[in-house]
Amino acid sequence: MTSILLVGCGKMGGALLSGWRANGAADSFVIVEPNKQSIPNIGGNSNITFVQDFAGIPSTFLPDAIVMAVKPQAMNDVVPAYTGLATSALTLSIAAGTPISFFEALFGTSASIVRAMPNTPAAIGRGMSVLCANTSTTDNQKKLAEILMQAAGAVEWIADENLMDAVTALSGSGPAYVFHLIEAMASAGEALGLKPELAAKAALQTVAGAGELARLSSETPSVLRQNVTSPGGTTAAALDVLMAEDGLRALMERAMTAARDRGRELGAG
Repeated sequence: MTSILLVGCGKMGGALLSGWRANGAADSFVIVEPNKQSIPNIGGNSNITFVQDFAGIPSTFLPDAIVMAVKPQAMNDVVPAYTGLATSALTLSIAAGTPISFFEALFGTSASIVRAMPNTPAAIGRGMSVLCANTSTTDNQKKLAEILMQAAGAVEWIADENLMDAVTALSGSGPAYVFHLIEAMASAGEALGLKPELAAKAALQTVAGAGELARLSSETPSVLRQNVTSPGGTTAAALDVLMAEDGLRALMERAMTAARDRGRELGAG
């Protein structure tokens, strides 16, 4: 019997909860969420108890994992109340920019802490989550954290928490880059004379289709790119611009470096 205490049930917390219930990741849940409007419609909830704050948690409820899904700016106000429960449960945090040391300072270094960086495609089960654990986290607790985050999509682990800012810059913020790519392609299509509706649909479907092809293919993105590029053809002409020395690769490196550096600033307070 696995029990989960979910603190915060907004978009990401709600997405995780839906995934947990769909794949049977736990047997019982207590959800702490003061804003009733943010709670997603998840159908039957006979094994779910909703409360508005820490005081509403049943005294007999002893969770195996406490999942902190509140906004980073609310952590200082919310987290200290859970110190007692955290001595025996795994704490799994999905708060961006909040290091493991923040929780160890409150709960003690003997507490089991896993920090996770998911992204917004978690809402449809296609997210990417990277996890990092402190030394007090047992193998069984790591497995539990992995099972819980697999409800959102793919999961990988890193040993060095300092790399979490790079993870945030890549996969955490990455969906926004893709959305902007769709915007940019549609805008360029309009500039070439296409109607806005057609340009928007063609850009969206092209990015979605290419992403799914890359996901399902056994070939690398590099090989897939080469497969659709005829020497001297139209795609090659476009790639000459995108792959120039100051092209997309260099631009993406500058963008992600800015995101990583901002993450470090936020983490330092």
